[in-house]
Amino acid sequence: MTQQTGIRKGLVKLVIPIFIETLLIMMLGAVDTIMLSQYSDESVAAVGVVNQIVTFAFLVFEVINIGTSVLCSQYLGAKLEKNMIQVVGVALLLNLVVGLAVSAILHFGATTLLGWMGLRPELLQYGIGYMEIVGAFAFFQAISLTISASLRSANKAIYPMLVTVLVNIMNIIGNYSLIFGKWGMPALGAEGAAISTAFARGVSMVVLFVILFRKHIPKFPLAYFRPFPWIELKNLLKIGLPSAGENISYSFSQVVITYLINILGNNALATRTYTVNIVMFVYLFAIAMAQGGAITIGHLVGQKKVRAAYLLGKYVMRLSILVSLILSCIWAASGHFIFSLLTDNQGIIRLGVTVMIIDVIVEIGRAVNIYATNALRSAGDVNFPFYVGLVVQWSVSVGVSYLLGIHWGWGLIGMWCAFLLDENIRAIIFVRRWNSMKWAKKGFV
Repeated sequence: MTQQTGIRKGLVKLVIPIFIETLLIMMLGAVDTIMLSQYSDESVAAVGVVNQIVTFAFLVFEVINIGTSVLCSQYLGAKLEKNMIQVVGVALLLNLVVGLAVSAILHFGATTLLGWMGLRPELLQYGIGYMEIVGAFAFFQAISLTISASLRSANKAIYPMLVTVLVNIMNIIGNYSLIFGKWGMPALGAEGAAISTAFARGVSMVVLFVILFRKHIPKFPLAYFRPFPWIELKNLLKIGLPSAGENISYSFSQVVITYLINILGNNALATRTYTVNIVMFVYLFAIAMAQGGAITIGHLVGQKKVRAAYLLGKYVMRLSILVSLILSCIWAASGHFIFSLLTDNQGIIRLGVTVMIIDVIVEIGRAVNIYATNALRSAGDVNFPFYVGLVVQWSVSVGVSYLLGIHWGWGLIGMWCAFLLDENIRAIIFVRRWNSMKWAKKGFV
């Protein structure tokens, strides 16, 4: 009991800065949406589609970042500092190369990609300009995510949080001046939001590098990388490919769903964009708890304290469900007020309120899934979440969305019912997996 109390106190020290950082990261995207909502609903819909593509592209970086977090947590728990430094060095190199490639694809392929999404001509003018700018500097995010993962695994989550505070302040100021043409700046609309976001991410990368060298890894000795640590690259990919595969599968399924919603019309597309940006603040706590819990579970697995890791996972899950349920009920009750702040379109407001009510049940399953996928990965059980996600997301979230929303004509409400089934079916499967303890023998130390 004393050990569990100490572990939970350590978890709190991790979760609070991760919570604030994640809130501010979400705010970075939400600020674009909120400010653009004062510009036009069309720009919001267009940027919503672009962000689906960009988010999907960013998940390519997670192949390396998830592996970085898991390996660093287990190596630090086992006091293998050299291995940890090798992992971070290899991860930074790989994500720089991958980040530059992704940046080129998003920038030069903006028109083609948005054409594949079926974006209508009146939305393309907003979407292309935004995507070309944000996409060109995607590699900033690749490097920043890797450094943040390394710092958090070393219980230094406070630093990425502080950097994110700076980034949000810069983004808000940049958005205000460049979207609406304030303080002598040109009124650029969606392109202004893109310039502000890209610049803020660039500053974030530079500051995180400074923190990495001063507070975590003073240098990367060449001797550690001669010969090249292929075993760490192998472990990064062994963890990262299936782990990121689950995220990529989910994100790509959301891209397909966005395409289906686009068929329903601009109102449905704008409603979905607003709703996604609203409900992300519901599962924010679950994300912070899951990430903090995963780091602590990784440390415990590295120390061979499997029973303590199991009990901590159960605690994280229960608390995540409780907070997500309370917040989703508050959001649903406030749905009309929230949507009225964002738009004057009564059709969007009515549809959004209904979707928010259904989303209360969605968030119960989502809280479990966020916790379970992170916990299983941190313990080394990286393949199971991928297989479950691949099967259930595509058969239920996409398949049933088409059946209810398009084929049977239930529209966006029918699609949200499909999301409800998807999240809760996966939740039941993941709870059974954690209780089975089959993950206990899959560590990397």
